[in-house]
Amino acid sequence: MKPLYKRILLKLSGEGMMGEKPYGIDEKMVAALAGEVKDLVKSGVEVAIVIGGGNIFRGIHARGMDRVSADQMGMLATVINSLALQSALEAESVGCKVLTAIRMEPVGEFYSKAKALEYLAAGQVVIIGGGTSNPYFTTDTAAALRGVEIEAEVLLKGTRVDGIYTADPERDPTATRFDTITFDEVLGRGLRVMDLTAFTLCRENGLPIVVFDMETERNLARVVAGEKIGTVVQL
Repeated sequence: MKPLYKRILLKLSGEGMMGEKPYGIDEKMVAALAGEVKDLVKSGVEVAIVIGGGNIFRGIHARGMDRVSADQMGMLATVINSLALQSALEAESVGCKVLTAIRMEPVGEFYSKAKALEYLAAGQVVIIGGGTSNPYFTTDTAAALRGVEIEAEVLLKGTRVDGIYTADPERDPTATRFDTITFDEVLGRGLRVMDLTAFTLCRENGLPIVVFDMETERNLARVVAGEKIGTVVQL
């Protein structure tokens, strides 16, 4: 099936890298993810990825620690995950570049929009690590910012849930899932899709968000093909 999108920003949670492990990186999970991304690249989709770091360290939950230092540790965790995914993609013979929001050559190249677009046009996967490089901002915000910068057509938020519901489906058995919902309705209902800064960036720049279950095999390809997987948030 022909892809619906030409250029995407894929936001992955750090927890999604754990698989069945209680901490760290599950090599099988990362290899499976790399296989799905490979299929997208083969179909002509330009893929940029931002990964969280919660499987290694989550700054906002660090107790008794300076918030700035804790957030910087979290940023480094995202780079570790980026390198793990890069390695898995290269094992699949997929060209891949890690760009970092914090200078740390030769671990990764310093991020710029021009460099990201150059690599995407060349068919390389671009993984952007290091958050926004600033404390007090989440990787959701980093994903929204980079998505807007590189002029992605959609921000795909891969999670462990299959979309946005009227209420928490684990607590309310009557909760129903939205196929589509507007940004304003999300705000009006007080639903949590991503942090408010990230959500506002997408809303103000007209960047649609698709929330979907990343752990179901082939869901990524199905979303990019335009199948009704997850929930689409749009103006």
